[in-house]
Amino acid sequence: MTMEKNQNAGILMPQKTIGPYQVLSTKTVYRNPWITVREDQVIHPGGNQGIFGVIEMKAGSTVLALNSKSEVFLIKEFKYGIARESIELMSGGLDSAESAIDGAKRELKEELGLEADKWINLGVVDPFTTIVRSPNYMFLAIGIKEGQQNLEELEKLEIIKIPFTQAIDMVMRSEITHSASCTCILKAARYLKIA
Repeated sequence: MTMEKNQNAGILMPQKTIGPYQVLSTKTVYRNPWITVREDQVIHPGGNQGIFGVIEMKAGSTVLALNSKSEVFLIKEFKYGIARESIELMSGGLDSAESAIDGAKRELKEELGLEADKWINLGVVDPFTTIVRSPNYMFLAIGIKEGQQNLEELEKLEIIKIPFTQAIDMVMRSEITHSASCTCILKAARYLKIA
């Protein structure tokens, strides 16, 4: 590993590579409990110097809960980032050292008051690969038992229960736009051989 002087801070930083990019320096420009924003000074594969901004968010889980009537449980909630209500599957961030399946089970119980007999892993999706690092793990939950929600103080959401085929149609009409919800619904449809 070679060392190079950081021109902004006047300190030596180890050089490393990320794929075909040589990283000259890295600095954190913003941090809160949910996200970290960093800026990397890089040399591109073609030899020119430039920057990359990367947002690192907590990893999360998304769950498609399907009952015995082939109904799916959706959530309608105002989302600050897009400044409008969004209809999506139950999704939530993972606590530190929590597995994706444990986080999915916890969030399903807290937000919807649901438990499931069977869990099927539908893989992972990266929401926006250019600048966001936030893997989202997707699950299909079957054999649903309904109970009581246990929402956090700041959460205000409406539960919508609709036929699964209607949820697929909502994805195709862009009425559901949350990327992990769209992917999870379509993967579950393929898994269940519905579409």
